[in-house]
Amino acid sequence: MRTFVIVAAALAAAACGSKKSSPSGGAAGTGTAAGSAAAGSTEVKLCDNVTTVSLDTLPKDRAGGQAVADALMAQWRQAHPDQEWEAAVKRSWSVKPPADNRAVLGDGQRAGVTYGRYTERDVLIWARESERAAMEGARVFHSGDELGSTIAVSCDMCHPDAANTHPETYPKFQVQLGRVVLLRDMINWCLEHPVRAKPMAADDPRMRALEAYILAQRKDVPLEYGKH
Repeated sequence: MRTFVIVAAALAAAACGSKKSSPSGGAAGTGTAAGSAAAGSTEVKLCDNVTTVSLDTLPKDRAGGQAVADALMAQWRQAHPDQEWEAAVKRSWSVKPPADNRAVLGDGQRAGVTYGRYTERDVLIWARESERAAMEGARVFHSGDELGSTIAVSCDMCHPDAANTHPETYPKFQVQLGRVVLLRDMINWCLEHPVRAKPMAADDPRMRALEAYILAQRKDVPLEYGKH
């Protein structure tokens, strides 16, 4: 479980991996914030694609692997002292948990199915990353600065815990815009008017986070597009 948290904590586009410089071995490993491994050592890289440790001797058991992971995360936390935001979000605002996907595990899985066989680790990753997206949305939703408000207004001031946003009713004709819109279109209308901020592109990480949070808060509500 500890290793899974480590992998998810340093979100980045690149995957974790290791790179061997040469086939020899040695004594103890040392950590580096970035750069290549010394000759004869193995470089292990965190998921941020920057933080690395160089190992002269590869670990042989779980305890050794945990030590490597701990060394990587110690460096990452030192370089990112502001990244304990998840705990702060959970303390400040409620975020509904994602769906429990454990039903995909077990005897019902068959070898050779389209997407292969799922593991408990897969299910944990799905839940962890889905929840992180919603929590990031909660952080943006409650921050005028993150939204770019010029009058210090944030979304929660009109929609506590994303209330009365009704994402399940989109697409629908929205009177304010005079056309059929998606949820992101209405978010941008609100940004421009009550929040007094610039609209966000569809692929803006903040927009994606806002949509994730708003949708998460309406968990278990049936879809009914077009409803007013």
